[in-house]
Amino acid sequence: MNTRQRMEALRGRQTTPAAPVGLAVPPAAIPAWPQRPSFCPPGMEPRGGECVAAVCAPRAHPLADLARNEELADYERTVRGRFEAIVPTLKQIAAIQHESGFEARAQALAQERLGFALPEDVLQDAWVTTLDMRRLYGHAVLATYERLAHAFADRWSRPGEVEAMQRFFIECGFHEVDISPCADGRLKGLLPFVLRLPRGAVHRKAYAGALFDVELNVRHWTDTELRRWREGVPTLPEAGTRYLKIAVYHFSGSDPTHEGCAAHGSDERRAAQAALDRLAAFRTAIENGFCCGASVATLLIGVDTDNDAIRVHVPDAQGEMSVDCYVDNLALYRRTVDLPLSEARQRVAEAVAEAARGAGRSRPEAGMERLIERLITHNLSQIDYVCAHHAGRYRDIGHAERFINLGDSLDEVHLRNLAYFAHLYTIEEGAADLDVGIRIFSQLNVARGLPVPIAIHYRYDGRVPGSRERAVARCRRIGAAVVARYPELARQGLLYIGMTVQDKRTGSSLETVTDSERESQKH
Repeated sequence: MNTRQRMEALRGRQTTPAAPVGLAVPPAAIPAWPQRPSFCPPGMEPRGGECVAAVCAPRAHPLADLARNEELADYERTVRGRFEAIVPTLKQIAAIQHESGFEARAQALAQERLGFALPEDVLQDAWVTTLDMRRLYGHAVLATYERLAHAFADRWSRPGEVEAMQRFFIECGFHEVDISPCADGRLKGLLPFVLRLPRGAVHRKAYAGALFDVELNVRHWTDTELRRWREGVPTLPEAGTRYLKIAVYHFSGSDPTHEGCAAHGSDERRAAQAALDRLAAFRTAIENGFCCGASVATLLIGVDTDNDAIRVHVPDAQGEMSVDCYVDNLALYRRTVDLPLSEARQRVAEAVAEAARGAGRSRPEAGMERLIERLITHNLSQIDYVCAHHAGRYRDIGHAERFINLGDSLDEVHLRNLAYFAHLYTIEEGAADLDVGIRIFSQLNVARGLPVPIAIHYRYDGRVPGSRERAVARCRRIGAAVVARYPELARQGLLYIGMTVQDKRTGSSLETVTDSERESQKH
């Protein structure tokens, strides 16, 4: 069976989603979620304006996917519980470092509480020197991520869900959906939580300020279109579908001048306009660079990181967008939370048309309108999730990331404020993004004497000879460049760098770059 035949079979096949993957967490590490509020909880008042939690009703929204919400809540408790166990465990280990049998007791505590062993050489030196807690902390953070990654490797790429979503995109007229969110860690849960999209159904790459690389995206468009012409995947060239590029900026509804996007000075209008300009540049590059009426569709989405509510900037019939023409999903949630199911669904459909008509613009194409309605509906579930499990607004409305991810994105574990991401192939290319991350962690970690954990990660193509070796070499080169860029942090032991590589094949596992591999790169 050739590739085209396989794709035709995929389009017509119905599959059942795989069961969720679980990971045990010690009961003491799992916090209890607050009850759904009907008031503004103490300590949650915004600096100005209405309490966001006031939008939460005593009952669930009629369009909310309650089963998925509970599944996500269990997943979030598990992931947060693993990371929150690190500091108490290391404190307990630090307290016994001069007692008899320390090494064995420390390893036993680490295995019991964290699920992995600590570096033996650090523990062995504790009797003669002060225990290197900074190194233990950095190791524990990155080891926790790797363990979670192995446990949840298939969590966001269930074949049945991926295929169903790809079919839906094609029905809407889009054979590829490419999303570029801001690299801010508060958008790390964009796909599974905010938009409820399976990871395998879209292409995602984050950039600071959502300012994606136009030339790199043109190359990805070219690769996608070449595969359509050569293999008919995912649609034939004559199918009439298009490539859809989505940019996602963010803002803070309760503290807009301090907790918005750092790349744009916490100015939400500036952030939206900059992302919109980048989308226009990409669209123009395709239209000017390729013949035969080549074009792409574009879409702009904003996320209020206080509560994950989205704004969808509705295009007109020609695909043009404005920063002032959007569907405010938090307002739509308020208007529909008490309606019957059928009426709430109708209001969602009407909201898209009303946004364009109210601004004196033409309605978007039918496929785009249908896609926007689906994204809005998915996000209503997320707003309801934040109401049910976070009292209507996250307590950590600012940065609270655990580590910096450099290179290619680590995509096995998705959760808000998990990691700050800087996509780069050289330090010079990504210096501005990395500097933003270091500034963030200077406040989060360095100010408390904790190191900045940095996970350097690159993918390789196992079909290409030497690809893995080159990925390992790139990890080493980037690691050395990071140390050279921040020598004072490195001298004080305030940088902890871990390295992994991974095959590009779907379902491949993380591979830790071992000390022997690092040493071999020196020769």
